[in-house]
Amino acid sequence: MENEPDHENVEQNLCAKTTEEELSKSFNLEASLSKFSYIDLDKELEFKNDLIDDKEFDIPQVDTPPTLESILNETDDEEESFVLEDPTLLNIDTIDSHSYDTSSVASSDSGDRTNLKRKKKLPDSFSLHGSVMRHSLLKGISAQIVSAADKVDAGLPTAIAVSSLIAVGTSHGLALIFGKDQNQALRLCLGSTSVGGQYGAISALSINNDCSRLLCGFAKGQITMWDLASGKLLRSITDAHPPGTAILHIKFTDDPTLAICNDSGGSVFELTFKRVMGVRTCESRCLFSGSKGEVCCIEPLHSKPELKDHPITQFSLLAMASLTKILVIGLKPSLKVWMTFPYGRMDPSSVPLLAWHFVAVHNYVNPMLAFCRGDVVHFLLVKRDESGAIHVTKQKHLHLYYDLINFTWINSRTVVLLDSVEKLHVIDRQTQEELETVEISEVQLVYNSSHFKSLATGGNVSQALALVGEKACYQSISSYGGQIFYLGTKSVYVMMLRSWRERVDHLLKQDCLTEALALAWSFHEGKAKAVVGLSGDASKRKAVVADRMVEILFHYADRALKKCPDQGKIQVMEQHFQDMVPVIVDYCLLLERKDLLFSQMYDKLSENSVAKGVFLECLEPYILSDKLVGMTPQVMKDLIVHFQDKKLMENVEALIVHMDITSLDIQQVVLMCWENRLYDAMIYVYNRGMNEFISPMEKLFRVIAPPLNAGRTLTDEQVVMGNKLLVYISCCLAGRAYPLGDIPEDLVPLVKNQVFEFLIRLHSAEASPEEEIYPYVRTLLHFDTREFLNVLALTFEDFKNDKQAVEYQQRIVDILLKVMVENSDFTPSQVGCLFTFLARQLAKPDNTLFVNRTLFDQVLEFLCSPDDDSRHSERQQVLLELLQAGGIVQFEESRLIRMAEKAEFYQICEFMYEREHQYDKIIDCYLRDPLREEEVFNYIHNILSIPGHSAEEKQSVWQKAMDHIEELVSLRPCKAAELVAIHFSEQIETVIKKLQNQVLLFKFLRSLLDPREGVHVHQELVQISPCVTEQFIELLCQFSPNQVIETLQVLECYRLEETIQITQKYQLHEVTAYLLEKKGDIHGAFLIMLKRLQSKLQEITHQDEKTKEELSLKDVEDTMVETIALCQRNSHNLNQQQREALWFPLLEAMMAPQKLSGSTAPHLHPEALKSLTMQVLNSMAAFIALPSILQRILQDPVYGKGKLGEIQGLILGMLDTFNYEQTLLETTTSLLNQDLHWSLCNLRASVTRGLNPKQDYCSICLQQYKRRQEMADEIIVFSCGHLYHSFCLQNKECTIETEGQTRWTCYKCSSSNKVGKLSENSSEVKKGKTVPSQVKMSPSCHPSKGDSAVKKAASEPVLDPQQIQAFDQLCRLYRGSSRLALLTELSQNRSSESYRPFSGSQSGPAFNSIFQNENFQLQLIPPPVTED
Repeated sequence: MENEPDHENVEQNLCAKTTEEELSKSFNLEASLSKFSYIDLDKELEFKNDLIDDKEFDIPQVDTPPTLESILNETDDEEESFVLEDPTLLNIDTIDSHSYDTSSVASSDSGDRTNLKRKKKLPDSFSLHGSVMRHSLLKGISAQIVSAADKVDAGLPTAIAVSSLIAVGTSHGLALIFGKDQNQALRLCLGSTSVGGQYGAISALSINNDCSRLLCGFAKGQITMWDLASGKLLRSITDAHPPGTAILHIKFTDDPTLAICNDSGGSVFELTFKRVMGVRTCESRCLFSGSKGEVCCIEPLHSKPELKDHPITQFSLLAMASLTKILVIGLKPSLKVWMTFPYGRMDPSSVPLLAWHFVAVHNYVNPMLAFCRGDVVHFLLVKRDESGAIHVTKQKHLHLYYDLINFTWINSRTVVLLDSVEKLHVIDRQTQEELETVEISEVQLVYNSSHFKSLATGGNVSQALALVGEKACYQSISSYGGQIFYLGTKSVYVMMLRSWRERVDHLLKQDCLTEALALAWSFHEGKAKAVVGLSGDASKRKAVVADRMVEILFHYADRALKKCPDQGKIQVMEQHFQDMVPVIVDYCLLLERKDLLFSQMYDKLSENSVAKGVFLECLEPYILSDKLVGMTPQVMKDLIVHFQDKKLMENVEALIVHMDITSLDIQQVVLMCWENRLYDAMIYVYNRGMNEFISPMEKLFRVIAPPLNAGRTLTDEQVVMGNKLLVYISCCLAGRAYPLGDIPEDLVPLVKNQVFEFLIRLHSAEASPEEEIYPYVRTLLHFDTREFLNVLALTFEDFKNDKQAVEYQQRIVDILLKVMVENSDFTPSQVGCLFTFLARQLAKPDNTLFVNRTLFDQVLEFLCSPDDDSRHSERQQVLLELLQAGGIVQFEESRLIRMAEKAEFYQICEFMYEREHQYDKIIDCYLRDPLREEEVFNYIHNILSIPGHSAEEKQSVWQKAMDHIEELVSLRPCKAAELVAIHFSEQIETVIKKLQNQVLLFKFLRSLLDPREGVHVHQELVQISPCVTEQFIELLCQFSPNQVIETLQVLECYRLEETIQITQKYQLHEVTAYLLEKKGDIHGAFLIMLKRLQSKLQEITHQDEKTKEELSLKDVEDTMVETIALCQRNSHNLNQQQREALWFPLLEAMMAPQKLSGSTAPHLHPEALKSLTMQVLNSMAAFIALPSILQRILQDPVYGKGKLGEIQGLILGMLDTFNYEQTLLETTTSLLNQDLHWSLCNLRASVTRGLNPKQDYCSICLQQYKRRQEMADEIIVFSCGHLYHSFCLQNKECTIETEGQTRWTCYKCSSSNKVGKLSENSSEVKKGKTVPSQVKMSPSCHPSKGDSAVKKAASEPVLDPQQIQAFDQLCRLYRGSSRLALLTELSQNRSSESYRPFSGSQSGPAFNSIFQNENFQLQLIPPPVTED
């Protein structure tokens, strides 16, 4: 043992306490509170910044905390704490392997040392929270357990109980009592193997509150009580519960004379210990009988001494978990059940778990019961109200992804869970965050399965209890004072929360410095979970953590320098420091330790030039966001030099304007800024460093003035300088610092005066003799007149109305006028800007400026001078701005209008007329102005429609528009028509009379009447007489004959007779035919078309080869197609005789040229004409029977005389068509028969398919269906897999009466979907006149056992539920549209064809057609070739 001092160290920390100290420590948290100060407990336990005292967790105080170096230099023995001693030392081989309790499946490979090393932790929670739990092997106890098995045949350990002592029960009936001191010595060995042979293994242990008594429960049902001080047997109880059942649990309550036991029969008994006349007795009372449901877990509520006066303690509460529910009962003052809570659905093999703990919620401390079975933990808060009743409220429950076999509170915020694969999960209860996971398969945990199966008494337990017992380990895990003890087959392990220092140091030991800093920072900010060892108020805790962080940072800096790659690329070194150095900078600034950052840290890192560079670059973002002020001069200097060396001058400028540069060499910095063109920085240094505001202006003026005075264009660099100069002057005059911040208030008036005095200087310093006066104002005006005047305007706004300010304003205005008016080198725009600026100033109510009015007249002359046509729009714009700014008061209005008209400044005229409300004159302005003439329509529309204008004004505007109507129509016919239609629809005929030009009239009427022209006018609002429409049609026939038919199709009000006369007048035969057809004279229309066709055919037969034959042939084809379309459109409504009167003359006409070809000279296109004739035959075959057509051809005198060969092709073509249609019919019939067969097969299979239930218990009462067969109850299975007793379903009213027949519905499915919906694939039954009726069916209604007969209603057949479901299943199997649906639609289309006029082709199917479905694909194969 001596060779592993580290383990002993851990144990020393853990166990070097006397019994009294242990008790006092573990209760210390609650002892620090008065009975009534539950508010403080709330703060200590629940809130984020709670004060958690390490004494709650029995963590001993360390006199001298370890230093960082000592931790880092220790050997890494963290992993070893779980590794067992050498097997030979522990005599593992000699242990009786035929013990009752075996280790778990998960620990079966735990002899493999590499497997022992494996500790799986979630990487994310580890990096976030570090290692939260410390786990250690209690070597002394472990060795002695193994030794006892060997030397006194104690057997394997079976149960453990912990208080100030540790008690371990064994399989041969012994109880070994160990001290928790440093030596872990065996204090007592209670019982003997001979008694063990009689009683069986110890199956449960319990130590009372003051650690004076031990209760042992045995596998054969006996109970013994021992005195832990003397080791005497006090009681041996054999009749407390039914014989032949093992003791599963035995528990002392807070009352030392009261204990609870739970046996393998599932019953719970209360044991009352009495001592009468020196005789010790035990009375037993049954609290819960196993016949009502087996209890397998009990947990009395224990309160610590300082909470003994808590109102809840008088009830002596006991929680019990049976296989179906949780019960909370009160044992005092009389037995009472306070709560029952059933489990939800769960795995029957999962273990019920219970655990109590006092927590503070809403300023009151109350017990909370955690219970779970499976993967959900429920938390119940138990309170006593004023009336003395107990209330239980559910808290937020915890959903897990694993099954639990143990649940332990380690404190009121943190719980430790053990899952079924022996993995520990440490969880923060409030946030439900997983803090750590640890595998403990190395422990080889003891399971209590044999007692749950009661093997010692012949296995007389229920199957359900035996199934739960497979994973039961209730007696192997015991918690006391913030420590959890785990009993293995050969060892005892202890787990506890690490203190905050330990957690940080553990990360350091693993070389995770960044994570250690992050964890320490979370302690500093009070955001960490499961915090131990931080006491005192917030500031004290922060100071403690900050000191630790500073130590880590020093070590971090050393490590960064030490671990730097010595050789290799500079980029590798840079990357190394870029990963490390920012962490130091961030944490120093977070901890507000600039002194540390700029002294020791900077000195350390300056040893390496690369590290120094990275350090300086890290400071940049903090400086730019003003989070870092007050750097040392040395660092500031190094920073500027570093960025200068790296040629990052923009960064230098950004940094300088955020730094306090008074401690630097200002001249040097200014020189550097000027040389590198860092003008912002230069200005900043002058202003802040020397309180000098004029020098930077002079420097910038010297650069931009010479080229401007010489009339040269500025370079980009000079433009930038000029803009900065303007902004700088603006800032100075507004009292703001440049480029950011504000000038100190006491300096603002001084700076303003200095800048004004500077601007209005007569001459610059060191001026040459030929320099013009006021050079600074002149330069700025030349550079950007508008912006400079804006700067002045803003400054004038800020000026207080004192005498000096008024003088300054007047002075600068006089200088501006002197500079600009007396020089001819300023553009009209610049002069206009000045006078606009002046007009604005003069228009102010508190104006004190004086400007001579004659100057304004001169400006007007200058801008309107007719001798100069250049910059016309610019001059107009400038004058307009001047007038709008208030300059109009400076002019005589009549003179202004005259000059504007003369200069063609129409916008100026409009502005003036607008003031005088002469709106009609504005129309002239628009019409004369080529740039804006099209805006006249909007203007007229606005005047006429916007309220606020008088009737006279509107009338004058309309009159003016009427006078210029021809101009308006020629400008934009659409807009003119829209204007007329909206505002004066009743005066359309007047407008038509005014439009003498026929082309303009045509354009106007087309815009007005043709909706395709885009005029947005509701035609019904505009009352247009038919004669106007006919006038338009006549103009259309003249100017655009090709568009007549298209237009007639969209026009509405015209008279047919008159229109026909117009079209006949202009000999537009197609149009006449269209109108006759519309009128109903089909034959008349046909004759016109036939006549056209014949004339075209005549042209073909008589033309010579030189003419354009392709063109004329195309004409014939087009005319024929139109004629066929005419016949097809109307044949549906004609009888057989009328149809023949149309089609046969058409056929005759097409065949006539072919007859002539034999008799006269052969014509040029025999093949083309034959194909056209074939087209006619194919078209007419749909309307006229084939025999009639053949008879007509053969009656022809030409073909009747032996020329049948010439029409052989036509006849054969007709026969081919017949064959094709016959084959199509046969194939369709065959496909339909196959479909029918397939449907019936599937329907039969669906109806006869068996149902497969998902579970073997009723979904309502949760009882297995076999259990209730004594009631002769039917079992109902639904196709969704749910199974019910019919009795349960009837109680839930899950029946539907239809047609006198009872239908069952699935309770679970229908409860979530009450409303019956029409099934998507509802079947259609067509009867009589094909009125569709739909069979309704709710998706939630599933069929019963299928023995109901099919009933038929009077009107139509009703399917029983099974048939409905089978039919739906069939519909779902067949995905696409059925073939029947396709053929039905084809026949509908065929019977209801309609043709659009003159489209020449059939209209497409309806919009909701199957054929428009993107999944529709017609896959045809040729019919099989039949052998002769």
